[in-house]
Amino acid sequence: MIFLGPSLSHDRAQQIFPDADYRPPAKKGDLLRLAAGDATMVGLVDGVFLQDYPPTPIEVYQLARKQGVTLAGAASLGALRAVELEKFGMIGIGRVFELYKTGRIDADDEVAVTFGDGDFRLQSEAMIDIRYNLYLAHKKGVIGKEAKKTMAKVAKAIYFPHRNYPDIIEEVRRQHPQLYEVEAFASYIQLNRKSLKEMDAIKLLEFFKAKS
Repeated sequence: MIFLGPSLSHDRAQQIFPDADYRPPAKKGDLLRLAAGDATMVGLVDGVFLQDYPPTPIEVYQLARKQGVTLAGAASLGALRAVELEKFGMIGIGRVFELYKTGRIDADDEVAVTFGDGDFRLQSEAMIDIRYNLYLAHKKGVIGKEAKKTMAKVAKAIYFPHRNYPDIIEEVRRQHPQLYEVEAFASYIQLNRKSLKEMDAIKLLEFFKAKS
């Protein structure tokens, strides 16, 4: 059973691991009900942030401590809870988990996004993915170090439901009209957008596929 939504589409997930039971992003109570049931393998990737309350650490703890349950988290809310509950048996997977675990990032809004109710289609961009794409653009010589830092700072100051590349780019243009590299990034991101969250979600699927 895998709680998944905007980090990776269910259609794409089923191509990777067709035998899994895919559920919508987790909300408060979902994992508590599993702790009272007979689930043996549970993956937590996505949870709600605005639409409802997410699963609390206490309820995830109840599942993590249950005998015979393999519980793993990655990419988004799953990575957050895995850092909090690794010492109680929850398995953390992927780069986002490692970034939280080492303290490189520490805010919930680094992974928070908004998404459609039916298809979980992204309506905003995760700050962690914005940082990743700025890093890649810098690594490829599209933007310089200062431009990378400036654009990340502007993006971070935007409330997470409103973070998207067109609005970030427009805000950088407004606040830093001298920063010509924003135009290079605007062209770059249209064709080269990557998602660290998506890659970590795939790693979680591969982890459970290998155990099934």
